[in-house]
Amino acid sequence: MQELLVLVFLEASIFNFNQKSFVLSAHKDDRHLILNIFANKIFEISMDNNFNPDKQHTLQAAVSISGTGLHTGINVDMTLRPANVGFGFQFQRIDLPGMPIIKADCDLVTDTSRGTTLEQGPVKVSTVEHILAALVGMGVDNCLIEINGPEIPIIDGSSKPFVEIIEETGVIEQEAAKIWYTIDTNISYYDEVKRVEMTALPSTDYKITTLIDFNSPVLGTQHASLKNIQEFKTEIAPCRTFCFLHELEMLLDHNLVKGGDINNAIVVVDRPVTKEEMARLAKAFGRDNVEVKSEGYLNNLELRFPNEPARHKLLDVIGDLALVGYAIKGHIIANRPGHSSNVEFAKKIKQYIKKNRHTKDFPIYDPNQPAIYTTQQVEKTLPHRYPFLLVDKIIELTDSVIVGVKNVTFNEYYFQGHFPGNPIMPGVLQIEALAQTGGILCINAMPVGDYDTYFLKIENCKFKQKVVPGDTMLLRMELTEPIRRGICSMRGSVFVGNKLCTEADLTAQIVKRN
Repeated sequence: MQELLVLVFLEASIFNFNQKSFVLSAHKDDRHLILNIFANKIFEISMDNNFNPDKQHTLQAAVSISGTGLHTGINVDMTLRPANVGFGFQFQRIDLPGMPIIKADCDLVTDTSRGTTLEQGPVKVSTVEHILAALVGMGVDNCLIEINGPEIPIIDGSSKPFVEIIEETGVIEQEAAKIWYTIDTNISYYDEVKRVEMTALPSTDYKITTLIDFNSPVLGTQHASLKNIQEFKTEIAPCRTFCFLHELEMLLDHNLVKGGDINNAIVVVDRPVTKEEMARLAKAFGRDNVEVKSEGYLNNLELRFPNEPARHKLLDVIGDLALVGYAIKGHIIANRPGHSSNVEFAKKIKQYIKKNRHTKDFPIYDPNQPAIYTTQQVEKTLPHRYPFLLVDKIIELTDSVIVGVKNVTFNEYYFQGHFPGNPIMPGVLQIEALAQTGGILCINAMPVGDYDTYFLKIENCKFKQKVVPGDTMLLRMELTEPIRRGICSMRGSVFVGNKLCTEADLTAQIVKRN
């Protein structure tokens, strides 16, 4: 019994249980059950402590969930799949011809009236915010989200069901550093019409504070805060979406909640309601009756937190800001946020990062850090071999940027005949090294399979500094536009130290191997 007491008191001290009453209530017949529960809890705590936020993470295995779309009423199967480093979050409509993919990108948002909708060409995915919030909150960086319908299932209106399936499959660390963008100045957004104000302040961590005020005697003024993303699972994920009764009636009038259930939203009753209106609501949701509680909510559910609406607004902010496409460190303060303002704020943050990241474009090479792709892994991706393999390793990889390393030595075969006695690396081989690096970037963005890249054209090529034996070339390639129909357009740069040696625009085609 001694080890049981140790575990009980350890668990109690961590979770602030009433130690004495809990121990006394534990019967010896429950010994093994309690030991197992506590062992699992301690394992979870250990896993949290071992999580490295400076590494990229993906899912350990694919996991699925099914449910109904809130606004379309269509039953949807959703599968979360592991993805390569730098893949980010992307949605795939497997019910459409060609199973097209759309990136989670604020520039692709086309509708925010009843959730956040992404659309590009034939691909449209609605209500993406809750699953994106769950992935960010659980520390996942790379995930392919497969769905066979136009809308993410609403389930209970929160991120909790998604967090549970992510926990079920597990999150694993990847051999790649996570690229954080630290907000170094105040970034603000203000909407005078809706009286929305959002600000990103410099901070060493990702923190969020939300404030809501709808002039409602039921809600009052509420606020919520998240000081550490690891608190998301318990403090934010369970919080469900909410709406006012007048909004619900408007949606019902226009048949815009085809998949709605009275249990997947908190309904705030902001005015007197007649018996006829209550009967209509009961019929709409297939209930015998509904009634208004004294607190001003329909009787469909109990609040999980006194400020659950404010916490859900915080959840939405996390999901919508995932569309920035960069992991950010900053303190987000959102006053009266909504999907429209969240997306506009995300665009403003993204624009700021793109405008100012030129100061970060010079790659930094730390040989003490493990490679994302070793030489052996490069050989598994590219068909090239010595003496024509011109990439030694990959040290940075996102969904749009890659940095490779090529150590130039006097023993390179081409120095025997290229300017003997005054060896200079041929410019065409520098471009070939960029092309090979870009090939890895393109192939990494594709679904699982074997691919080759064939370069179609090279433009705006400039050689600014010579490369000589002893130099370490850093090969940076960046997509200048999304990959379409296997065509990849990239901007390439060769750096040695803090000098730009070569640059060019390259276009390649990805072809699947037979």
